[in-house]
Amino acid sequence: MSGDPSLYSLCVKTVTEMITNGYDHLQDVLELPPDLLDNLVMNLPPLALQTLHEMLNDGCIGGYRTDNAIHGKKRGRYEYFNMGWNKLFNKRWPDAKKIEPIRYMTTDESAEVCNSVNCTADWQQLYWEKHLQECLDGAAETALLPGFYGHIGELTISDSIIYSIDSPRSMIDECMKLSYHCNRFGCYARCLRLQNVLCSGETCELLKESKLQKLTFVRIKSKTQVDGVCMLLNHHRETLWSLEFIHCLLYPTIMNQICNSMSKEESVIHGIRCFSIKSSPISESKSSSISSGLLSLLSSGGSLASLCFYDTRMQPKFAKMIFDTLLGSSCGLVTLEISDNNLTGWLSQIEEKSTNFSSLLGSEMSMKSLKVLDLRGNNFHKDDAKDLCSILARLPNLRSIDISDNPITDEGIRYLIPYFVKALEKASPLLNIKIENCNLSGMGVIELLRSLPPLKEPLNMLSLADNHLGCSVAATLAKFLGNSCVKELNLEDIELGASGFQELEELMPRETALSSINISKNRGGIRTAHLLSRLISQAPNLVAINAGANIMPPESVPIIQDALKQSKGNLERLDLTGNSQLCLSNYTSVLQEFCHHGKPIVIYPSPPVSGTPYDDDP
Repeated sequence: MSGDPSLYSLCVKTVTEMITNGYDHLQDVLELPPDLLDNLVMNLPPLALQTLHEMLNDGCIGGYRTDNAIHGKKRGRYEYFNMGWNKLFNKRWPDAKKIEPIRYMTTDESAEVCNSVNCTADWQQLYWEKHLQECLDGAAETALLPGFYGHIGELTISDSIIYSIDSPRSMIDECMKLSYHCNRFGCYARCLRLQNVLCSGETCELLKESKLQKLTFVRIKSKTQVDGVCMLLNHHRETLWSLEFIHCLLYPTIMNQICNSMSKEESVIHGIRCFSIKSSPISESKSSSISSGLLSLLSSGGSLASLCFYDTRMQPKFAKMIFDTLLGSSCGLVTLEISDNNLTGWLSQIEEKSTNFSSLLGSEMSMKSLKVLDLRGNNFHKDDAKDLCSILARLPNLRSIDISDNPITDEGIRYLIPYFVKALEKASPLLNIKIENCNLSGMGVIELLRSLPPLKEPLNMLSLADNHLGCSVAATLAKFLGNSCVKELNLEDIELGASGFQELEELMPRETALSSINISKNRGGIRTAHLLSRLISQAPNLVAINAGANIMPPESVPIIQDALKQSKGNLERLDLTGNSQLCLSNYTSVLQEFCHHGKPIVIYPSPPVSGTPYDDDP
């Protein structure tokens, strides 16, 4: 029968059970002929492969491989084991995001702060780290129940997680507990996200063998939880370089306690490179004080490269204190985000002619290293835009700026035009500009685009999304596509309409440098398909297009089909979601034929629900 197991699969199953149950002669397995051992490695479940892997590594420490332990034949054998772990990882988490093999800070000219060095990923480490995160998340769900009063380490791991590493029938009862997984696999953990209920002295003990580099804490609010956070930070302060707080209460006294726990012995200097506070208040509503510990952390962080304050209910005077502290620090800050904080008038407090501002920005101890600035959603108005200009002019290495969700209007953008002109003419020019939802009109954007000079270096990204520009901006946009060599353009919901699409199509340059464009939510109708046809044929580097929610009729499908036939094969994604009428075309199925490396290019819209009247209102 076709369903009967093969002799080989029965052998693998037997060896697996022997390994898992503590076979006394595991060295015999490692002495198998290379082809048999390699095939066995590629077919073992995770727990059995882990046991065998530990046997291979004479120099393992608590189950964790050390580079000095692998050489000669062992180096080659490890590489094959690594392939086995890669296979297991992709099988268990097929939709996992791109993995960073090595996690430490580097900087480059593209203004990215955290980059991975080109080297082989340690899939064993990545596998057990992600496994342990699942165990901790499951434990947190149970521990959050009102009736839970036991020890965190005694919590039972779910059957689904156990089945993913081995068959429960072959595991002893001790393996079902969280403590087993922390003790066995905790040494592989480098990046963890901990819910508030897990922040305790017990968890610190469970993770004592970990060499944590990145910690994210969620919903820290009580004193007990804060004490647990401090214990964890103090224990891992030698290896920790990234720290993030989400939905926490970080009032001054709490922040002081947390910051003090990170100080190394006999020194206030810390090794934190990425520090982030998101959706967490840093001051009480009626208090006028800010954490001295936080300011000390910012001033003493010689390695600090990325800083984020998102939705922290920051007051303008606090923003000024933080900015002044950064100006006086010796850190080489690369990325700064202060967003969603309602800081109207903050920038006016940093006067261009003030002694402190001028001297610090003119010295080496400043933010001259800053490459990414995110000021999204701070309720800046036109006057704030004017004040921003004097600050931006003194950031010579800035490569990316985001001032979206600030109602600066056309008057505000006019204040910023001289800065954009100069910033794009520099030897190291501005590469990324986001001006989304800033209450701009077509007139203001036309003035901006016409003012920009021919670029020495292609503009990486420009986003004008969610501004009501209208069709009048189409001709200027077409000319800009030719002059700027922009790679990524976001025109989502700018009210181009069918006439704007038609004009953009007719005036588009013969060839553009576009690699990605978003023209969604513009009510382009059939003209959307014609514009897509021109884009596909005249943008040879185009990889991604978002044309969703444009009220495209069924007649659009043959036009898109013809365009895809003429494509040079670089297009990877064409998003047509939100155009439900396309499903009524008799030719929709033919779009499924177009693939890139085996994956469909076209992302289809959902069909209209039967009986629901068609409404073209967005």
